[in-house]
Amino acid sequence: MSNPNPFFAVWSPRVLGILRIVTGFLFVQHGSAKLLGVPHQAMFDNLQVFSLVGAAGILELVGGALFLIGLCTRPVAFVLSGLMAFAYFIAHAGAAFLPMLNGGELAVMYCFVFLYFSLAGSGAYGIDSARAK
Repeated sequence: MSNPNPFFAVWSPRVLGILRIVTGFLFVQHGSAKLLGVPHQAMFDNLQVFSLVGAAGILELVGGALFLIGLCTRPVAFVLSGLMAFAYFIAHAGAAFLPMLNGGELAVMYCFVFLYFSLAGSGAYGIDSARAK
Protein backbone atom coordinates (compact mmCIF):
# COMPACT_ATOMS: atom_id res chain seq x y z
CA MET A 1 0.00 0.00 0.00
CA SER A 2 1.48 3.32 -1.02
CA ASN A 3 1.44 6.37 1.19
CA PRO A 4 -0.01 9.53 -0.42
CA ASN A 5 2.17 11.72 1.84
CA PRO A 6 4.50 13.68 -0.51
CA PHE A 7 7.27 13.72 2.11
CA PHE A 8 7.60 9.93 1.94
CA ALA A 9 7.21 9.87 -1.84
CA VAL A 10 10.19 12.24 -2.17
CA TRP A 11 12.44 10.83 0.55
CA SER A 12 11.89 7.06 0.31
CA PRO A 13 13.88 6.61 -2.93
CA ARG A 14 16.59 8.95 -1.65
CA VAL A 15 17.07 7.08 1.62
CA LEU A 16 16.96 3.77 -0.27
CA GLY A 17 19.74 5.07 -2.50
CA ILE A 18 21.80 6.17 0.51
CA LEU A 19 21.30 2.74 2.11
CA ARG A 20 22.50 1.13 -1.14
CA ILE A 21 25.62 3.32 -1.26
CA VAL A 22 26.55 2.71 2.39
CA THR A 23 25.88 -1.03 2.12
CA GLY A 24 27.91 -1.27 -1.09
CA PHE A 25 30.80 0.69 0.41
CA LEU A 26 30.92 -1.57 3.47
CA PHE A 27 30.60 -4.71 1.34
CA VAL A 28 33.38 -3.73 -1.08
CA GLN A 29 35.75 -3.58 1.87
CA HIS A 30 35.29 -7.31 2.46
CA GLY A 31 36.37 -8.07 -1.09
CA SER A 32 39.22 -5.57 -1.11
CA ALA A 33 40.55 -6.94 2.18
CA LYS A 34 40.58 -10.45 0.73
CA LEU A 35 41.96 -9.68 -2.73
CA LEU A 36 43.90 -6.43 -2.41
CA GLY A 37 44.96 -6.51 1.23
CA VAL A 38 43.26 -3.16 1.91
CA PRO A 39 42.30 -2.82 4.68
CA HIS A 40 44.80 -5.38 5.86
CA GLN A 41 43.36 -8.41 7.64
CA ALA A 42 45.98 -10.97 8.67
CA MET A 43 43.55 -13.85 8.16
CA PHE A 44 43.57 -13.15 4.41
CA ASP A 45 47.35 -13.19 3.99
CA ASN A 46 48.29 -15.77 1.33
CA LEU A 47 44.68 -16.13 0.21
CA GLN A 48 44.34 -18.27 -2.90
CA VAL A 49 42.10 -16.57 -5.47
CA PHE A 50 40.97 -19.98 -6.76
CA SER A 51 39.48 -21.00 -3.44
CA LEU A 52 36.04 -20.65 -1.90
CA VAL A 53 37.08 -17.56 0.06
CA GLY A 54 38.83 -16.14 -3.02
CA ALA A 55 35.70 -16.60 -5.14
CA ALA A 56 33.68 -14.89 -2.41
CA GLY A 57 36.19 -12.03 -2.47
CA ILE A 58 35.73 -11.59 -6.21
CA LEU A 59 31.94 -11.46 -5.82
CA GLU A 60 32.28 -9.06 -2.89
CA LEU A 61 34.63 -6.72 -4.72
CA VAL A 62 33.01 -6.71 -8.17
CA GLY A 63 29.42 -7.20 -7.03
CA GLY A 64 29.85 -4.71 -4.21
CA ALA A 65 31.22 -2.09 -6.61
CA LEU A 66 28.32 -2.61 -9.04
CA PHE A 67 25.88 -2.43 -6.15
CA LEU A 68 27.57 0.72 -4.81
CA ILE A 69 27.16 2.61 -8.09
CA GLY A 70 23.70 1.20 -8.67
CA LEU A 71 24.42 -0.68 -11.90
CA CYS A 72 22.37 -3.84 -12.53
CA THR A 73 21.27 -3.52 -8.91
CA ARG A 74 18.52 -6.13 -8.88
CA PRO A 75 20.42 -9.09 -10.36
CA VAL A 76 23.63 -8.16 -8.50
CA ALA A 77 21.73 -7.88 -5.21
CA PHE A 78 20.11 -11.27 -5.83
CA VAL A 79 23.49 -12.93 -6.40
CA LEU A 80 25.00 -11.22 -3.36
CA SER A 81 22.04 -12.28 -1.23
CA GLY A 82 22.70 -15.86 -2.26
CA LEU A 83 26.40 -15.44 -1.52
CA MET A 84 25.61 -14.26 2.00
CA ALA A 85 23.13 -17.09 2.59
CA PHE A 86 25.78 -19.54 1.41
CA ALA A 87 28.41 -17.87 3.63
CA TYR A 88 26.13 -18.11 6.64
CA PHE A 89 25.43 -21.81 6.24
CA ILE A 90 29.02 -22.72 5.33
CA ALA A 91 30.91 -20.60 7.86
CA HIS A 92 28.52 -19.91 10.75
CA ALA A 93 25.45 -22.12 11.13
CA GLY A 94 27.39 -25.21 12.19
CA ALA A 95 28.80 -23.48 15.27
CA ALA A 96 25.47 -22.68 16.96
CA PHE A 97 21.80 -22.22 16.10
CA LEU A 98 21.50 -18.49 16.81
CA PRO A 99 23.40 -15.97 14.64
CA MET A 100 24.38 -14.01 17.75
CA LEU A 101 26.16 -17.09 19.07
CA ASN A 102 27.76 -18.23 15.81
CA GLY A 103 29.05 -14.85 14.57
CA GLY A 104 26.75 -14.84 11.55
CA GLU A 105 24.68 -11.73 12.26
CA LEU A 106 26.37 -9.66 9.57
CA ALA A 107 25.94 -12.40 6.95
CA VAL A 108 22.22 -12.67 7.76
CA MET A 109 21.77 -8.90 7.67
CA TYR A 110 23.58 -8.54 4.33
CA CYS A 111 21.56 -11.47 2.94
CA PHE A 112 18.23 -9.84 3.70
CA VAL A 113 19.28 -6.30 2.77
CA PHE A 114 20.45 -7.58 -0.62
CA LEU A 115 17.27 -9.63 -1.00
CA TYR A 116 15.24 -6.46 -0.37
CA PHE A 117 17.22 -4.53 -3.00
CA SER A 118 16.71 -7.35 -5.50
CA LEU A 119 12.99 -6.56 -5.28
CA ALA A 120 13.01 -2.81 -4.58
CA GLY A 121 15.65 -1.68 -7.07
CA SER A 122 18.45 0.81 -6.59
CA GLY A 123 16.59 3.83 -5.26
CA ALA A 124 17.97 7.27 -6.09
CA TYR A 125 21.57 8.18 -6.93
CA GLY A 126 22.35 5.09 -8.98
CA ILE A 127 23.07 4.42 -12.63
CA ASP A 128 19.95 2.25 -12.89
CA SER A 129 17.71 5.09 -11.69
CA ALA A 130 19.44 7.61 -13.98
CA ARG A 131 18.92 5.35 -17.01
CA ALA A 132 15.23 4.88 -16.16
CA LYS A 133 14.51 8.60 -16.63
